[in-house]
Amino acid sequence: MHLPPWLAHALRAQRGPIPWSAVVRGALSAGPLLLAGVLADRTSLGVVAAIAAMLAGINDRPGSRRVSVKRIGAPALAGAVGMVVGTYAGEYVGAVTLTVLLTLVGLVAGGISAVGPVASGAGTQLLVASAIGAGMPLPEEGWLRAVAYLGGACWLLALRLALPTPGALAGDFRFDGEREAVAAVYEAVADLLDAVGTEHATARRVALTAALDHAQDALTGPRLRRYASSAAERRLHAQYAAALPLAEAATALAWAEETVPGRASAGPRRLAAAVRENTHTGPLPAPNRSGPALRALDDALLRAAEAFDRGRGEDLHTRRRTVRDLRRSVFGAGGREYGLRVALCFGASAAVAQALHHSHWYGEHAHWYWLPATAVFLVKPDLGPLASRVLCRAAGTVLGALVFAGFALVLPRPEGLIALVAVSGALIPVATRHFAAQTAVVTVLVLALVMVGGEPQASASRITETLLACAIVLIVGHLPMPGQRGGGVRSRLAAAGRAAQEYLAHVLRETERPLPRETPRPVPRGTESAVRDIRTENTPTEGTPTEDTRALRWTLRREAYRALAEARTAIALAAAELPALARHSEGADEIVAVLERIVDTTTACAVHLDDSGRLTPEQVHRLTELLDELGRLDEGRGRVEIRLPEVPLAG
Repeated sequence: MHLPPWLAHALRAQRGPIPWSAVVRGALSAGPLLLAGVLADRTSLGVVAAIAAMLAGINDRPGSRRVSVKRIGAPALAGAVGMVVGTYAGEYVGAVTLTVLLTLVGLVAGGISAVGPVASGAGTQLLVASAIGAGMPLPEEGWLRAVAYLGGACWLLALRLALPTPGALAGDFRFDGEREAVAAVYEAVADLLDAVGTEHATARRVALTAALDHAQDALTGPRLRRYASSAAERRLHAQYAAALPLAEAATALAWAEETVPGRASAGPRRLAAAVRENTHTGPLPAPNRSGPALRALDDALLRAAEAFDRGRGEDLHTRRRTVRDLRRSVFGAGGREYGLRVALCFGASAAVAQALHHSHWYGEHAHWYWLPATAVFLVKPDLGPLASRVLCRAAGTVLGALVFAGFALVLPRPEGLIALVAVSGALIPVATRHFAAQTAVVTVLVLALVMVGGEPQASASRITETLLACAIVLIVGHLPMPGQRGGGVRSRLAAAGRAAQEYLAHVLRETERPLPRETPRPVPRGTESAVRDIRTENTPTEGTPTEDTRALRWTLRREAYRALAEARTAIALAAAELPALARHSEGADEIVAVLERIVDTTTACAVHLDDSGRLTPEQVHRLTELLDELGRLDEGRGRVEIRLPEVPLAG
């Protein structure tokens, strides 16, 4: 018996080793901040700082220090703005105006969230902090609350930047996540080479795309200087760039299903070990040069050996997103639907909370802000399917509230509650593997903060308001929306189609190059120690693409595969919704599968063009066939538009 997708998703949990470094940071974040506030007789500011540290801890995911600056810092800034807006709105406007204002904030935050994961985190904290600022009874001014909020998040970020991680202890302290991410790319290339010609090749290619995305993100985070500022960092950039032609050749081999010698994967694995240990590569075995893709793999190994020896590199093959791209994300179909759904749920929950609050349903304990703050974590589309999150939130809240009620009976106050906050902060990095577990831990932490702030035990109130928020989000989230539903999936499909089109057009324009002339291929100086058995067979030079052309091709290839991966993620989330929402994404997975085959075929064409300057009839036929299939799948829907460029294709 198969469970429905929305229920199966609710029961699914991530797996992996315990992130002990993140656990230590969690223990040193919210609890000590709360203790400092209590000791300084500014308990309310300590509570605000602890809340910010808790939310920052949820964003403290595995990755490099550079990425953590953006992943933690940007949402913290948005949260501080939300705290100011919410505080002054709660003080100076009435219930109706406040509800309208919070709804508008939800519309803005929802639209911004469609840009990407970091923007989504910023939108989440903007909404949560707005609700807390408007509803939490604190004596401080709005600007002081914002400073305390920002200080709490910055404290966790400082811990992330200062404390060593297990990866950093074995090598350079500065590159804890970056070095491992680049090494994982070479491992993924080797795994794909081992899987060529087997049923696992497609899954290994997807894993290679994920590894490249992760490494690119790890290396392209915010920096004080525009370019890499040290020889070690430039060397790491060069090692990443050297993996791109290897990935291209491995993808071409998987597409062609060519026989690959067993030793072909040995070279990338040795390169992976060299990256991890920050050492020289040693001798690299060269594969058989019997075909274009194998020759490309051989050449890529040679260039990698040179890059490892010389270590000069700056280009990470990324392009900044233009204002037009950002505007398309925010105001396109996905951004509009995203923003409208978030605004309606956030505004509806705020309206219900205000009505209950002013009718004194809460009694003397005014926690009305819990209702809209809870709705935020339920409605954000990129955080998971709506039904799954509602189930997990309800179960996690009930469990967390019951656990806290037991602790509240025996723990001394406030020291016992502060210790409970510290323990809960340490558990957050582990609990993020499942939303119900994360909710349970956060519930314990929040209820402890409320009691330290001077309010009585509120477990029953927390359960009631969470269940009410779940009901509101389920109802409002499934209401008919103006326009076409499935906007998030359609926008991701359109982005993937544009990226595939641009990559295909660039590669096929290379057919206009003159045919190559056969000349001997010399072995670059300085790599003799790292490469053995490199044959100096004749390979093309004249007419082959310039380094700038190759760099642009690799950039476009990376953008195409990244866009496809994002589309896959959006489709998987949409498919796990209740049938009323899931039906709007039907057939999208088939379109992405065809787009992936188009990009794979384009990669194989690029490798073949480098080798011979012309395409084979099989490649031309395969491209035409795939484009026809794409047109049939998307007929009449207009989700993806991609065409074969008008370029000469020689048989």
